[in-house]
Amino acid sequence: MGLITADLGLLVTAGGFALAFVFGLVAAKTNFCTMGALSDVVNMGHWGRMRMWILAVAVAVAGTSALSYLGLIDLSKSVPQRPLLPWLSLLCGGLAFGVGMTLAGGCANKNLIRLGGGSVRSLVVLVFTAIASYMTLKGLFGQWRAGFLDPVAINLAERGWSDQSLATALARATGLAAKPALLACAAACVAALTLFAFKDKRFRGNLQQVLGGAALGLIIVLAWVLTGHLGHGENPETLETVYFATNTRTLESLSFVAPLAYGLELLMLWTDKSLHLSFGIASALGVVAGSALYALVAGKFRWEGFASLEDLRNQLVGALLMGFGGVTALGCTIGQGLSGLSTLAIGSMIAVMGIVAGSVATLKFMLWKMEQE
Repeated sequence: MGLITADLGLLVTAGGFALAFVFGLVAAKTNFCTMGALSDVVNMGHWGRMRMWILAVAVAVAGTSALSYLGLIDLSKSVPQRPLLPWLSLLCGGLAFGVGMTLAGGCANKNLIRLGGGSVRSLVVLVFTAIASYMTLKGLFGQWRAGFLDPVAINLAERGWSDQSLATALARATGLAAKPALLACAAACVAALTLFAFKDKRFRGNLQQVLGGAALGLIIVLAWVLTGHLGHGENPETLETVYFATNTRTLESLSFVAPLAYGLELLMLWTDKSLHLSFGIASALGVVAGSALYALVAGKFRWEGFASLEDLRNQLVGALLMGFGGVTALGCTIGQGLSGLSTLAIGSMIAVMGIVAGSVATLKFMLWKMEQE
């Protein structure tokens, strides 16, 4: 039985590394970056990368909803769909993350990709993001989060909600059964997102972006299968049914801020036998490895440092804001922007709105500042 447990844990961590490896490879090849996509829209009015991100969300929603409809995974147990809605934390955390990723020139995922391409600057950013993330989980920042932000929440369970998905909201409002409501919400969201993505002729003709967006969305779905179905089994020691090798002790898909903190903790407390390599940590390593392979094969591997003292300052401030914001908002541009949205969670939508608002405001301020100078 112990061997079975070890095999399930190994399956989840190895599978997480493999999926993230492909994610990093595809993201590096297609220059996938949420902050970059927002920058393209704000500064140039170009929607190509944003449409790729939207297509990835559409594919992720379609696949994840199908898994839930078929009963292969129980999304109500996932962190994004928990019936407690800490809306202030999600909004403030999203805003902080949006500002931070813009100052740092990219989110946690983008910095993992750049690290694979030889960016020492991104290594520094990721280390400080990990420190701030750990402080928000268990340290000083966590006291502020738990004391001031998290208590401002809506307990949907008290109102009879099983989770915080749009499907549940529709079911409560109309009297529809759970599965028809899920189908209706998923179909409407997927149709709207897909139509928006493909209405642009230039995007339709860009096969790399179309295939890239579809592949990244599919990886989010496969990660849910891995942790929520294949990695869901009986613990031989307690005889309880558990989710193996995830830091949240429930099903997860890709997310990169909190896993940085857990990775830092594992390195610092390596001899603590209660700590183990997890799905999240393995997936962060997988993105670096995948982007490194692409950079080496494409001849794009370059050592990169900080351009100036001002650049260093902006990157460090951005890293601290990303660490705090990513944990407070329960995810980053990938953790909430793809994985969270794929569950149709209302909280994920609040977090993503905060991230977008924080990033756009910072981009506009930076543009204004450049014009003044």
